[in-house]
Amino acid sequence: MPLPSWNPLAPVLQTVAAFSRQLLIAPEAGPEDHRLRPLLSVSLSLPAAPPPPPEVLKEKDANAAPLTKEEVGRATWMLLHTIAAQFPDEPTRQQKRDAKELMHIISRLYPCKECAEHFKEVLKANPVQAGSQAEFSQWLCYVHNVVNRSIGKPIFPCQRVTARWGKLDCPERSCDLEGTNDIMPNR
Repeated sequence: MPLPSWNPLAPVLQTVAAFSRQLLIAPEAGPEDHRLRPLLSVSLSLPAAPPPPPEVLKEKDANAAPLTKEEVGRATWMLLHTIAAQFPDEPTRQQKRDAKELMHIISRLYPCKECAEHFKEVLKANPVQAGSQAEFSQWLCYVHNVVNRSIGKPIFPCQRVTARWGKLDCPERSCDLEGTNDIMPNR
């Protein structure tokens, strides 16, 4: 179990450490005597995580390789379609702005520069439509098909977008970034 970023015992340990500096092992010794040291030395920093067992390192190394442009693309579209499927039926103005901004951020930060530039063009010709979950999902399906056509891939029938992506089966607040503690502990 990871330790909290702030140790609840820190004040107690600090007090004990300060008090121990006053208790000398050799009270009759002079200031240069090596026996003048605290009875207790306390470190308040968190211990470093132990290194993973060698078999874990070997397993990771065996499968470690940078993602291909195609893998990044599939993962990105999967994320975007999942977001659109979960988008509210009646989004707030902020949620509508967020959906539009997300698309523009992707067009600026996407790791494949050629793809990012193409997506900027697609967005310019097809402004984000995020007035509802259905509208956002249909818009995303349409622009995904624009991209697919440009790279010679088959187009997806947008009337099937709900059947393909649907709503995640998780109650409110129970799907909050499950598993992220494995990647980003103590956030």
